[in-house]
Amino acid sequence: MAQPRTIDTLLAKYSESHLHPTNELIHFVCVPVIVFTLLGLLWALHPLAALAAVVASMAYYVRLSRPFALGMALMAAVMLSILAALPPQTVLPLSVSVFVLAWIGQFIGHKIEGKKPSFFDDLRFLLIGPLFVLSFLYRRLHLAY
Repeated sequence: MAQPRTIDTLLAKYSESHLHPTNELIHFVCVPVIVFTLLGLLWALHPLAALAAVVASMAYYVRLSRPFALGMALMAAVMLSILAALPPQTVLPLSVSVFVLAWIGQFIGHKIEGKKPSFFDDLRFLLIGPLFVLSFLYRRLHLAY
């Protein structure tokens, strides 16, 4: 019998603490927002810092799943384009405030779930969260990952 792929194992483990429908909904909103605001924080330092973070995460995502890497690359391209279009002086204050609010949302979701966030056990789950959200879109569109 074939071993499960690493991505399947990681998604299964991540989903163990994301079973409550309200927590899932909060994550569907907050995880992409956190990715955007994290890129915004890096963008405020220097646009190349945000781009470097995208490239580094893509290296990890390609090893896990090329279809997921493509989806994340498209999402990152849209997010970086939005950041480039924003007035530079608004990126940092917007990113900081929304980043904090989105994390508060995440912790409320985990309080509802009754389980701690997955990244407390394994920091890789900070990169798996966006794939968890993307996996729902892929399944809805009948795309393999």
